[in-house]
Amino acid sequence: MKLQIFTQLNHSQKSAFAVAFVILLPVFFPDLFQPLGRASPSMFSEWIAPRPMHVDLLEGALQRQTSVELQTSLWSPLAFQGWKPCTERPKPPSLPEKSSGYIQVFLDGGLNQQKMGICDAVAVAKILNATLVVPHFEVNPVWQDSSSFEDIFDLDHFIDALRDEVSIVKEPPSDYSWSTREYYATGIRATRIKTAPIHATADWYIENVLPVLRSYGIAAIAPFSHRLTFNNLPSDIQRLRCKVNFEGLIFVPHIKELGDAIIHRLRHASVVNQAEVKDFPLEETDMVGKQQTGKFVVLHLRFDKDMAAHSACDFGGGKAEKLALAKYRQVLWQGRVLNSQFTDEELRSQGRCPLTPEEIGLLLAALGFNNRTRLYLASHKVYGGEARLATLIKLFPLMEDKKSLASTEELAKVKGKASLLASVDYYVSMHSDIFISASPGNMHNALVAHRAYMNLKTIRPSMGLLGHLFQNKSISWTEFQGAILDGHKNRQGQIRLRKEKQSIYTYPAPDCMCRA
Repeated sequence: MKLQIFTQLNHSQKSAFAVAFVILLPVFFPDLFQPLGRASPSMFSEWIAPRPMHVDLLEGALQRQTSVELQTSLWSPLAFQGWKPCTERPKPPSLPEKSSGYIQVFLDGGLNQQKMGICDAVAVAKILNATLVVPHFEVNPVWQDSSSFEDIFDLDHFIDALRDEVSIVKEPPSDYSWSTREYYATGIRATRIKTAPIHATADWYIENVLPVLRSYGIAAIAPFSHRLTFNNLPSDIQRLRCKVNFEGLIFVPHIKELGDAIIHRLRHASVVNQAEVKDFPLEETDMVGKQQTGKFVVLHLRFDKDMAAHSACDFGGGKAEKLALAKYRQVLWQGRVLNSQFTDEELRSQGRCPLTPEEIGLLLAALGFNNRTRLYLASHKVYGGEARLATLIKLFPLMEDKKSLASTEELAKVKGKASLLASVDYYVSMHSDIFISASPGNMHNALVAHRAYMNLKTIRPSMGLLGHLFQNKSISWTEFQGAILDGHKNRQGQIRLRKEKQSIYTYPAPDCMCRA
């Protein structure tokens, strides 16, 4: 009896302690309830399980049936469009007899910003008849990634592929060994150019950088991102940028090896149990299955907390989520977010809300992807974690990612390195049968361009159309699917010619391609 009373008291004391701990936790550990940084959101705001925002559409998607004809069309390769890769110059390239000096650039941003910066650096070196020092990568302020050029890209291939176009060295010669990132960080230096305007012309570089090269033999340009125009450049300079982007930059062997292992496992996965297939009549299941055998689609799910907060849209997490994102937005950008001035309805009507995992799942289902689709998720970190992915997984139970397809040992070389992880995803994406990105951005643009260059199927979501459809709470699944299919007929990789001021890294034709 005494033991029982003691046990009950002990249990009560434990309960009281637990309650007190939860109440006092914000007092003693306030950082747990606030944004910890751009890459580390509030711990407890991530625990909010979002409610499905489109319940009726979700029910329709789970009961969907897709015809064999739609599956055949969906998985068929993109038809030849009359364009082919074309990066060689009409006349043989040649190096200048004497270099005008050494060019250094310091690049920031993630993988795809770095790639664009490298291409532009090669082009600037060519414009100035200079020798390019292999670009230096700044430590990424968002992901704290210290990966160097040589950690990501095959440096020897890079130098060899461009040997007839531009002279490239791994380090400046000993006479210029003082010209380091640390040197430029400690004071104003005559050899540093920090005034390069956004989209500077070739003439600007000739007028402002060439004199520095002639005076000192070396010039360091920082910042450098987006510092070369897309307009009014000689065709050979444009084609050189294309050659660097699509042929000069390949990933280091261990990235390719890991990517190849993931691709093999996606293409040769065991066949799903027939009992798990619910969205086709039995007589159609085998026919549809043959359409998909050995094929997979890559989904780039760009839905991290930065994206969610900056968009200022409602993502179904209720009042708590809205408050957490608003606070995060205020801490990071001090209210300087234009989207926060608009209502959720206005933003969705303008197509300015990134698609949630639930919404991209509904889009994929409407396009004709069934629950046997092998879906590879290319993403760094999803805001809301597993709870946010639950609906997408329900629609596509065969969804995989790096962690599910590769062992801990295989991932060891890329663990904690955002650029290397992105490189693996990029490599897998380039080898997928179909690629789709949930929201526009650098990764989306780079892959849309690269896959257009290779004539590979790439689905571009119509953000404006989806914004209107998702706001219509009375729309039926049949109406939704019909609108999706009709609105995406010409958004599956069709060549789009670059217009003035548009990026050559998003629209490779006609600068990087020729009529066949």
